[in-house]
Amino acid sequence: MKNIFKTHSKHFKVLGLGLLMMPATLFAAGPPKATELYNPLAIVLLVVIIGLLLAIALLANVVITAAKVNLQRFVDEKKRNGTAAKAFSLIFCLVLSTALFAQGNVVAAAQPAVADTIAGLSSTAFYSLLTVVFLELLILYVLLYNMKLLLKNEAVALKGVEATTEADEPTESAFMTWWDNFNSFKPMKEEASIDLGHDYDGIRELDNRLPPWWIYGFYLTIIIACIYLYRYHVAHSAPLSREELAISLKEAEADKVEYLKHAANSVDETNVKLLTSADDLADGKKIFTTICMACHRPDGGGSVGPNLTDDYWLHGGGIKDIFKTIKYGYPEKGMKSWKDDYTPGQIAQLASYVKSIHGTNPPNPKAPQGVLYVEEAKADSTKTVAPVKADSTVKVK
Repeated sequence: MKNIFKTHSKHFKVLGLGLLMMPATLFAAGPPKATELYNPLAIVLLVVIIGLLLAIALLANVVITAAKVNLQRFVDEKKRNGTAAKAFSLIFCLVLSTALFAQGNVVAAAQPAVADTIAGLSSTAFYSLLTVVFLELLILYVLLYNMKLLLKNEAVALKGVEATTEADEPTESAFMTWWDNFNSFKPMKEEASIDLGHDYDGIRELDNRLPPWWIYGFYLTIIIACIYLYRYHVAHSAPLSREELAISLKEAEADKVEYLKHAANSVDETNVKLLTSADDLADGKKIFTTICMACHRPDGGGSVGPNLTDDYWLHGGGIKDIFKTIKYGYPEKGMKSWKDDYTPGQIAQLASYVKSIHGTNPPNPKAPQGVLYVEEAKADSTKTVAPVKADSTVKVK
């Protein structure tokens, strides 16, 4: 290949002088007219195109010359037929035709078009110039690829590798070749260079390097450990496991409260439970002072309505009975239904508050009404509670 560049050194000199003389030739006839070619973007693209054309011409000349040398050697050795000559002729024609096509595109790109402009250059000219650049790059890639193949063939010829020997060697699959390269495995013929001299029962110790993916993976773990140490123990920009647990418990408690808010509205007289928390009782007291105080007094001692602090109840004194009484009411006795005014959760709070004022013994309470109510948990299962006769002087509603 060095002989090829020496042979064409004169051509390279002529092309260099041509490049130096181009500005004088272009401006010899006086100042140029203002056209689209004088757009800065167009000038840059044209310089790139001309440079690529020169590179294509030089590289094509080298490739064709090298192809002729290889072809002559193949003909002399009688290992190639006329097909190779046709192939190289086809490459040569492709290079020339593409170069001519590129020059045609340059001329066409110089023509102004009435279209949208890109950096002062018409879109037609801009995309035409880009197309020419792309085609030239494609041609350069093809030429470089063929140059690589020719250099490879010449290197094989210089080393004196026989074609029959290459044919006898077993060929590996593409996957196995990739796997060997991925792990940097040494071929068997190079194992002697990494043999440590330790041989036991036919097993040799080789100084094989660890696979690159394992080494870089280990380096990656070190980097991650340093980042973790800095973030969690130095900068404290992220919570530790104990802090994450505290945050999770706090979020779970908030979710629980939110759930209970929605779940409280799903209760009814069959599944209502007595609420004992201070917040529920406080909310129940607010409702009581709003709607119940007028008939039962603020302390629950009773006025128009019955006394809510004693052991006698008209419609049952359990939490479910009180919930049902508040929810549906007894319109025939003057008590309205509150189910349309308050949610089931609020009614449960009100019923629980009514239960909480039992036994407070307010001053001047109303006389007992109804029947005696005994909590099931406090009632003795071995004894029967005799019904209490109502006082004949007390009017039962």
